[in-house]
Amino acid sequence: MQPPTRGPPGCPPGLEYLCEIDQLLVKQQVELLEAFVGIEGDNKYKIKNAMGQQVYFAAEDNDCCTRQCCGNVRSFEMKVFDNSQQEIIHFSRPLRCMNCFWVCCLQELEVQAPPGTTVGWVRQIWHPFLPKFEIEDAAGDVVLVIEGPCLSCSFCGDVEFDVMVPDESQKVGKISKQWSGLLKEAFTDADNLGIQFPMDLDVKVKATLLGALFLIDFMFFEQVGGEEQRSSVLF
Repeated sequence: MQPPTRGPPGCPPGLEYLCEIDQLLVKQQVELLEAFVGIEGDNKYKIKNAMGQQVYFAAEDNDCCTRQCCGNVRSFEMKVFDNSQQEIIHFSRPLRCMNCFWVCCLQELEVQAPPGTTVGWVRQIWHPFLPKFEIEDAAGDVVLVIEGPCLSCSFCGDVEFDVMVPDESQKVGKISKQWSGLLKEAFTDADNLGIQFPMDLDVKVKATLLGALFLIDFMFFEQVGGEEQRSSVLF
């Protein structure tokens, strides 16, 4: 459990702990029924610190029809709770097709902290072959850029998305999909992901980067019908 702390002025309630850390580990919970039956359930994640202590919990809020019919392109509402079971962050992703040749199909995710107050956006940038995203603050100003590899397949190795300053001249962090082992990768879509960012980064931007991690997980590593969605999201 995270220790009590006091955040800087303007820090959204519940996010004070983010001020004191520079990395998080996000572990998706294994759904055995989903693995054996093939019926997609709501995604759930434990969010831990570097010592393996759970500091937050995230849960997708969706209906069965959307999960089964729309797969990894589905819209979703995702709630992030602290260890007191209070919702402190809310992520909202609209339904959009994933086709890099149409600007209207670029992905985005809204970040609210506390729920109802927008603090940032994750917006996909058009690129002919690389997955790229902008991290924007509530005013729409770009504060960071994320760039992934041309091939985002996670088979037998980690996949890293670099977090960079807006002009892309300096890398300041990364989002990683970590190799979990052959059996787990083959039979479940339960992912292990990590995120690193500067300690002194604005806590609202840290929360927005966490939203980017979930959007990237859905776009590139969510399984539908037993296979990772590679072909539909390569650029």
